[in-house]
Amino acid sequence: MVRSKTLGSRIFNVCNYIVMGILALSCLYPLWYAFCLSVSSKTAANSGLVTVVPVGFNFSSYQEIMKDWRFFNSFGISVQRTLLGTVVTLFALVLLAYPLSKTKREYSLRGIVMWVVIFCMVFNGGTIPWYIVMVKYYNLMDSIWGLVLSGGLPVFNLILIVNFFRSLPRDLEEAAVIDGATEWGILFRIVIPCSIPVLATIVLFTSVGHWNEFFQGLVLTSGEAHYPLQTYIKQMVVNIQTTNLTTDQLQKLDQLSNKSLDAAKVFIAMIPMLVVYPFLQKYFVNGIMLGAVKE
Repeated sequence: MVRSKTLGSRIFNVCNYIVMGILALSCLYPLWYAFCLSVSSKTAANSGLVTVVPVGFNFSSYQEIMKDWRFFNSFGISVQRTLLGTVVTLFALVLLAYPLSKTKREYSLRGIVMWVVIFCMVFNGGTIPWYIVMVKYYNLMDSIWGLVLSGGLPVFNLILIVNFFRSLPRDLEEAAVIDGATEWGILFRIVIPCSIPVLATIVLFTSVGHWNEFFQGLVLTSGEAHYPLQTYIKQMVVNIQTTNLTTDQLQKLDQLSNKSLDAAKVFIAMIPMLVVYPFLQKYFVNGIMLGAVKE
């Protein structure tokens, strides 16, 4: 009986490893294919000859994207937007989530505020009213703060933090109150240090969202000098101007493929997040699981 159970466990583990390996490969292959496509020749890319190995290896697509100073300007804007946006969003979420994690006796308006936030998430005004408010009333056209604040308050992330705060032992706060701690002291000395997993998860979500977003940069800016990276690459790939190009530039452009440019765009966009993710990955699962369970 024991031997049969052991054999069954081994079979299950082997099957589990096989399935997990297939799923991992299915996730990694598109990334590898995009890389191969980005460094392949135009003919190979357009003919569909690229599979798992680059064909006609070259860096023409990357050179075309990175040779212009506007690329580095857009890169700097995206870095600034991501850093500011992550800090501002995290600060606002923590300050709002902390009172919402209290009981109704401690914060009587908790239910009303939570319903207002959820209502605004479900029933939004749409793109045009949002644009009018951002440009006409807030005057955030061509401003880095327009890109930072345009995403609003991510309610899903707020719910994760609220549920995580509620899962913290109440004894910690009661002990701090006995020692004379204020609400600010409890928040910054007890609640936040104990909430590193969920906060790291929110940092990952927010930074990825700010880095990959391109539409708001297209709407809230009036020219390439103010484009974030994703908007700049999108406009470069879609609207390649050929009227003012020299003969050498036209020859280089003829060697490029839109498929290769798109693949290069994907890889350039992924690099910063691939650098950040390993430092936050260890908190990711723990933060999601604890923050997603409502008590």
